[in-house]
Amino acid sequence: MSSNKQATNAQRHWISGRVQGVYFRASTRQQAVQLGLTGYAKNLADGRVEVVAAGDAAALQALQQWLWRGPPAAHVTDVQSVDVDVGSDEYEDFRTL
Repeated sequence: MSSNKQATNAQRHWISGRVQGVYFRASTRQQAVQLGLTGYAKNLADGRVEVVAAGDAAALQALQQWLWRGPPAAHVTDVQSVDVDVGSDEYEDFRTL
């Protein structure tokens, strides 16, 4: 592994609103795969969805914009996002958990 691939751009998002039971995680996975991102989307016990995505900065920005819309049945009221540090081999693909 080359030294410039030891770290990669990554973000963690917490999405609030009507985001569980509306195909949000699967739709997020589809978007992330199309954008070439890796990471995961999972439901949280408090009703939010957590998304961690890693990859190209422009793709991360596109996913973040999409998270504000979500799939048609969703009603997103808030997206909180933070940058995180991950290794380039932290995630092999994008998964729903």
